[in-house]
Amino acid sequence: MKNQGEKYQEFYWQDGFAVFSVSQSESGKVKKYIQNQRQHHQKKDFKNEYRSFLKQNDISFDEKYVWD
Repeated sequence: MKNQGEKYQEFYWQDGFAVFSVSQSESGKVKKYIQNQRQHHQKKDFKNEYRSFLKQNDISFDEKYVWD
């Protein structure tokens, strides 16, 4: 079993980030998404997916503040 330092050594934050909550009933979908994120982003890049997510959830944003 990995210790906590080894378990998270490949985890890091980018320069900017956002935080969203997820209901307990949807946590399985989120875990699956995270596990397959690398393959998923080969089909749809992160920026376009993030824009879609914000629009889908009626979250207003200004492009000049969203990206580094």
